[in-house]
Order: sequence, then structure tokens, then C-alpha cells
Amino acid sequence: MSDFSPVEAKMKAAAVSHAAIEAFRRNFGALVRQESGLIEEAAIAPAQGLPDWGKISATAAEPAASLLGQVVVIKLNGGLGTSMGLQAAKSLLAVRNGANFLDIMVRQIQHLREVSGEKVRLLLMNSFNTSDDTLAHLQRYREQGFADAAEVELMQNQVPKLDAATLAPVSWPQDPELEWCPPGHGDLYPALVGSGWLERLLAAGVKYAFVSNSDNLGAVMEPALLEYFAQSGAPFLMEVTRRTSADRKGGHLAVRQADGQLLLREVAQCPAADLEEFQNIEKHQYFNTNNLWLRLDALRDLLAQCDGVLPLPMIVNRKTVDPRDKNSTPVIQLEVAMGAAIECFAGAAAIEVPRSRFAPVKTSADLFSLRSDAYEIGKDGRVMLRAERQGVPPDVVMDDGYKLVDAIEGIGMPSLIGCDRLEIKGPVRFAEGVVVEGKVAIENTAATACVVPAGVYRDTTLRLA
Repeated sequence: MSDFSPVEAKMKAAAVSHAAIEAFRRNFGALVRQESGLIEEAAIAPAQGLPDWGKISATAAEPAASLLGQVVVIKLNGGLGTSMGLQAAKSLLAVRNGANFLDIMVRQIQHLREVSGEKVRLLLMNSFNTSDDTLAHLQRYREQGFADAAEVELMQNQVPKLDAATLAPVSWPQDPELEWCPPGHGDLYPALVGSGWLERLLAAGVKYAFVSNSDNLGAVMEPALLEYFAQSGAPFLMEVTRRTSADRKGGHLAVRQADGQLLLREVAQCPAADLEEFQNIEKHQYFNTNNLWLRLDALRDLLAQCDGVLPLPMIVNRKTVDPRDKNSTPVIQLEVAMGAAIECFAGAAAIEVPRSRFAPVKTSADLFSLRSDAYEIGKDGRVMLRAERQGVPPDVVMDDGYKLVDAIEGIGMPSLIGCDRLEIKGPVRFAEGVVVEGKVAIENTAATACVVPAGVYRDTTLRLA
């Protein structure tokens, strides 16, 4: 089927905004035309010689306080963290000393307001899954002005899942909510337009947006970086960092040979014949942290030139309508990535940032590390590695028994200040006074938990059973 009418009718019936419908229409058309979206190695060159914020920041100028009144901090807050066993907004997960991601974000914005005297704005891009929980938690910050949905919420759109056989909107009467899916964080752009937030912000004198994932506590709105972006004149700035062996399958930044435009290439956009070059981290050195800076007036002007829809590359995800039932109807979910907009803005730029600005919590092992004494929370709300770490986080690896957050609750916490790598296999609990230094592996082959006794463990393998 190539008729968009049934899709459009379903979206209109659900009161989806015109901007979101038009963005989905574009992706639907690309799907019908069977566009591959592949980017061949021969068509691109590696991104090289980017400005290094680690070097620039030493002499970077702090902005005038008024500049902080011209920025909005947008946090992508639509995830439930189901892969970690969570049923509520992931940002409500306790991180340190009872504070969750949301508490820490609010603390950061409060600090910026205090030091500048300006109303630094915070927008949470919530989904229908996270809105209620998030707004309920924010009631504790009512006096600080963070509790009103009209002031802090940017609602993510929802789009229909398509029947893989017919491309019609899938029907699933058993649970109609499963007929819908999020459109990826590239929905930021139609959500800003369709909600009226883009024009509202511009009318209030807000020129700049800093966007990042809510689970990335390294992504703090850095005033000196805001000044750098403002002075650069670029309409779009992407923070990138160096790829490591762990990032070989992740997307990378590149330059289009035809016109020198920066672009992102995800693994789904790489022809099979070019996969080896895609994974060459020495050649393609940079990946997107999903920390983005936008000129809101430039976004408005570009949308006007593109009939209201940014031409973002489409991502096709093939799943079943009920992800828990592999025998349910096969569907196609169409998504777009926020960072892909770098190829839409003439004059878009990228800057290399330290790895510390990319510290997402994607697994229970990430959370375990973040809760350790290798990190601390500053007075400004920044979650930082301790100075002793010299910018390098401990590498914590846990087996599948620790996949869900509940599995790390109550097992104790060793000192990781001097830890390079901690690998845990099997159920363990840490006694008070355990110190891990260097590279340590702990193995328990028994079905019941064994206790790691107090003591210092350095560059060793500890077998408990």
C-alpha cells in the first residue's frame, strides 16, 4: 500500500500535530519508494581536525550573565528504561544519596539561575509514558517554578506502527496502545514546532538551545561552551568525542565528498561491503554524544525553507506489534535521529569534547559505577569523576544476572576510586571496606551469593566458590 490517507486519518483522530504528521508523511514516502538511505564509503571522507574543547576551555571566556537568559536546556526524557527493569521514567531512578536524574537536572538549572540572575529555562521532552510520573515528582519544586507542565514540558509525538505486509496502520484490539510508537529523538524538531514552543521561545528572546539525553549526567549546560557557540555563528553544533574499541558499531561523524557537509553515518546506513571501514576507529574517529546546540532562529528559517519538515534520514525498525509476543503481527516502526540534522544546516559544526561529557547510564553496571566513590556531585549539581580519576571512569562489567536494577540494590558498594576495571560474574555481595584497585575480576559459580570480604584487591582474580 502506498496510500498515506489511512495513516493520516489515524494520526488526526489522535490529535497528533500537523508538523508531526507531515514529518511522518515524508518518512512514509521514503519507505514506499524503498529508499535505502545507505551512505557508501566512497561518498564520504573522515571528519578530521575538529576544535578540541579540552584545549579551548582553558582560555575560553565566560559569557555575560544575560546570555544565560537566552538559552533553553532541553532534556530528552521519554525513556522508561525497560531494559533495566524499570516501569517508570528512567530519570526517576536514584543515582546518588537519594537524588535521581531529575533532581540533579533541577539542581543544575537552579545553580545557573543563581549565578546569572537570569531565568535559565528547562524543558523536558516527555513521552506519554513518562509525563505523569515526571510532573508528579516535580511538584516538590513548585516554589522554584518547575512544577507547571505549561512551563517545563515539551511532549514527544507518537506515530502509528505500520503493518509490515500492507503498510497500513496496524490494528491490535487486545491493547490499542501498542499500535503506537515513539518516532525517535529526531521528533524534537516537529515537537518544537507543533507544540508552539519554538515560536514561544523566540518571542521570549531565547536564541539558543542545548539538547541532551536525561540519562547523561555529563551533559551539563556549560556557560563557556554556550559563549563559544554564540560567537561561532554556527546554526548547529554537535559535541563529539573519540571512538574507542567499544564504539566500533556506533555511528560516526563524516564529511560528504560532494559538498563538504558534515553528516552522521549510522551502522544501518552502511553498505555491508563497507562495514570494515565503518568500524575503523582510527579512520572515523568521532561519534555523536547527542549533546547538541541549536540556533532557534536558524531552525525556524530552515523549517520554512523545507515546508516545515527537516529532511532527516529515515530509520526502519522491524519488530512485532507486541514486543513480548514474537508471534504477533510484524510491524515497521519509522524513526529519525536528532543528530542527523547536522547535514541539514549549512555551516553546521562539530567540536571534540572530553569523554566526561558523555556518561550515559544505559546498564545497571553504568549505574553501579556512577553510585561509587569514583564520582562526586559538585555544588553546581555537576556529577563529576573525582580528580584522582583524571577523567577516566572505572570500567564495570557485570554478567546478565545484574541486567535489572533490582539486582544491584543491596549488594553493597566497594571503593572504585583506584579501579581501572571491575568484572563480576555470579551473585556477590560486598562487605564494608572493600577497595578495588587496578583490574579485578570476581567470580562466583555458586547459585547463592557469596560475600567479598573487606580488604584491598589489586590486579587480581577472586574466586569465591
